[in-house]
Amino acid sequence: MAEHVVADIGALSDLCTPWCIHVVATLRIAEHVAAGVTDINGLAVAAGCDAGVLHSVLCHLVGKGVFEEPAPGRFALNEAAGGLLDPGMRLGLDLEGIGGRMAHAWGTLLTYVRTGRPAYDQVFGRPFWEDLDAHPEIGASFDALMGPAGHGTPNPEFDITGGWGPVRTVVDVGGGTGAMLAELLRARPQLRGTLVDLPRTVARSAETFAAAGVADRVTTVGQSFFDPLPAGADLYLLKKVLNDWPDREKTAILSCCAEAARPNGRVVVLGGVSAGDGTRRLEPDMIVAGGKSNTMAEFRELTRQAGLEVSAAEQQPSGYFVVECRPT
Repeated sequence: MAEHVVADIGALSDLCTPWCIHVVATLRIAEHVAAGVTDINGLAVAAGCDAGVLHSVLCHLVGKGVFEEPAPGRFALNEAAGGLLDPGMRLGLDLEGIGGRMAHAWGTLLTYVRTGRPAYDQVFGRPFWEDLDAHPEIGASFDALMGPAGHGTPNPEFDITGGWGPVRTVVDVGGGTGAMLAELLRARPQLRGTLVDLPRTVARSAETFAAAGVADRVTTVGQSFFDPLPAGADLYLLKKVLNDWPDREKTAILSCCAEAARPNGRVVVLGGVSAGDGTRRLEPDMIVAGGKSNTMAEFRELTRQAGLEVSAAEQQPSGYFVVECRPT
């Protein structure tokens, strides 16, 4: 019989440690140590901060197993602190970028739980997506976090009904800076692709497509996916898009896809739909934008309202739960 473990509420509710990690990531302390600056005064000068307070922060983290203090006032990287050198990790922790928006948004959880509506605007003055538009540097940080720097190179290996052979054109709806579309085109030379996302985002896609060697097979369209989409493609892809939105907006996105896919196209959804009625998890996209994942039963009703019908749904070896829809 498994041993019963009693949760330590004190440890679970500790806010000091996560904020200390955010602070040292923002100040690039791990990078400074890796570059040979190890004494507290030198670190404070390099980071532009107060030596005494930084010393307290680092000593707290040493006690939690992040960094080592081999001599008083001198610090070294250990395995945990070395993780802070990873650019993707830094993106999610940097309080001066999207990491700060995500961190501070957790302070709105009580309002979100009470009302069922995100309260991001109460902290930052605007709803999440409008805030990204108003602050281009934060928007760029978000795009980087959602791309390969934050999430690694996406896996293009998933199956669709009838195979990929007949598919010639793909529209990646809300595809960010194009990482997934680039991998799809690289893996399948017969494909041509269209990337649809906001103008500020698709403007950063050229390097992605050039590096993948597929720039000559891509068209970029800078627009909202709540507006009419480029019509007539064989496949419309929604990868980790729907989970960012409440059901009303989700239905609107699906409706745009349905209209563009008529009469013979299909809509393929990766992410935001779960196979069963499993555990409901609290995710950052819920806190910042009111997004959520749907069960298959819920999703079928959304597709019905949007003029689509689920034609296939399968958990695949790649790890994707792939849902295919056809216009009705």
